[in-house]
Amino acid sequence: MIDVVIAGGAAVGTAVAHFLATQPAFAGSIVVVEPDPSYEFAASARSAASIRQQFSTPLNIALSSFGIDFLRTFHRTVADVGLVESTYLYLASRAGEAVLRHNVEVQRRCGIATRVHDAAALGAQYPWINATDIAAASDTAGGEGWFDGYALLRALRRENERRGVRYVRDRVAAVVMQGANAVASIRLGSGDTVACRWLVNAAGTRSRDIAAQAGIDLPVVPRKRSVFVFTSPTALSNCPMVIDTSGLWFRPEHDKFICGTVPTDDREVAPDDFEVEHAQFDELLWPALAHRVPAFEAVRVASSWAGHYDYNTFDQNAFLGPTEAVPNLLLASGFSGHGLQHAAAVGRALAEYITFGKYRSIDVTPFAYSRYVQGRPLREHNII
Repeated sequence: MIDVVIAGGAAVGTAVAHFLATQPAFAGSIVVVEPDPSYEFAASARSAASIRQQFSTPLNIALSSFGIDFLRTFHRTVADVGLVESTYLYLASRAGEAVLRHNVEVQRRCGIATRVHDAAALGAQYPWINATDIAAASDTAGGEGWFDGYALLRALRRENERRGVRYVRDRVAAVVMQGANAVASIRLGSGDTVACRWLVNAAGTRSRDIAAQAGIDLPVVPRKRSVFVFTSPTALSNCPMVIDTSGLWFRPEHDKFICGTVPTDDREVAPDDFEVEHAQFDELLWPALAHRVPAFEAVRVASSWAGHYDYNTFDQNAFLGPTEAVPNLLLASGFSGHGLQHAAAVGRALAEYITFGKYRSIDVTPFAYSRYVQGRPLREHNII
């Protein structure tokens, strides 16, 4: 009998294992089931790997606040994860100004020193930006930035294995129930059966299938995001992660830039569809880049990749913690694009729940699955 089986060994699942393995009050066994130890197609490896405080949901802000502290400490004491501290710059037109200012008030109430700029102040702070159609913008003095998600994942996994966490290269093929209300074991693709006391479903875009095996309807689907790396003949001083009114986002990446947007046809895709939507750059991204930063009129695409969101179609927030119908099945899914930056905080929260039967540090109960059953969405408005 394994105490905790974690389905999915990318950032979230590995973070759960990390906080269990480093929790002095937990002495149980941990098995992480992950089909691809290279993580070639994991969202953690294909993410833009950025972290922000500028959410519209207080719980997401709390998760990010812990996340940036964790990254700073891990980067300083365990492994170089390429942490670059900067900020997100949100731009709003007249139509979007009220939402931006509302979100800023939420952030300030949560202790985040978010700043608001009018067009003149924006131009002074970022002189390379075209602010003619901007009514307001927000950024922070710190606590945001980007990092190497793949390096973080590999370092966390090494630490876990050193502490006795066992990684199994396989896939959860079936969940075996004891009656209707408890997980008894899992059956692997190899045919082996592993009995467990807890099952943590951190399988990302495949988490819906695992939940269904336990009788849980999980509204989480794969949605594709294409990311483009481009060069610019003009350098931009003090360039943050920019979130444009058009849906474009871009930021520096060493001597280049990366960018992306929400597809016009943002639909569910097959979990193995990683084909880059190349037309997005010419049709959506380049015009928006050239409009917002005149120096970007001469950019060139250097490379590209595609990754997936485990997208929660209900309210774009994660499902975390136990399901009432199956209490020993814990969810960590539906992050809708911010799973990597919240992995550490979620890992700590679920490790506390398994160990103590309750959350001690950050109460993630607002993200419980019960809100979906009861039809009470808790919507995150700052989805990128």
